[in-house]
Amino acid sequence: MPATITDRQALVRVALALAGLGGGVLAVLAWLVAPVAGFGIWPIGATFGLYVVVATIAVARIGAHHPHRRFGAANAVTLVRVIISSLFAGFALQTILSQAAPTPGIGWFFFGAASFAFLLDGIDGPLARREGLASAFGSRFDMETDALLILLLSIFAYCLGKAGLWVLISGLLRYIYVAAGWAWPIFATLLPPSPRRKTIAALQGGAL
Repeated sequence: MPATITDRQALVRVALALAGLGGGVLAVLAWLVAPVAGFGIWPIGATFGLYVVVATIAVARIGAHHPHRRFGAANAVTLVRVIISSLFAGFALQTILSQAAPTPGIGWFFFGAASFAFLLDGIDGPLARREGLASAFGSRFDMETDALLILLLSIFAYCLGKAGLWVLISGLLRYIYVAAGWAWPIFATLLPPSPRRKTIAALQGGAL
């Protein structure tokens, strides 16, 4: 049975509560990581600023684009990846401001976090289909989270001297495509599912 207006209002409240819970988890992680990684006020601000922006957009859009009564485990998994990406935003800004490579321990920590985020990316889609909760919202939420993490990792690769300035183009491809859609409507149309695009995105993230 499709969700009614009351169901969608309840769904938005659940999404808001989960976003708040995610913010609390992010605060704990930032409290643990910041002293070790050397986060200052600006990296901390970038961490929470990014999370607030993404969570606000997600809560605002879920009622109109997720025609189910439940938030779903798949969207919760994607929210976890948003939390990890938000930590990466602080780490990226810290790397830029300090102009110094992280210690090996911090580097391995964030490598493990990125690997975990990409592993989670492989389960949210199948999880949504298994629960019968696949939606346009979930698909877009997943895709934009992927794009954000790839952008942040491309910034790391450049700032740490692992690749040249060209690597930033890799991270900006999604946003270049969106900008092209504003100028040429043909690029703003929805694309059909493509295993090839999914494979390329997975290889891109893994390489970064």
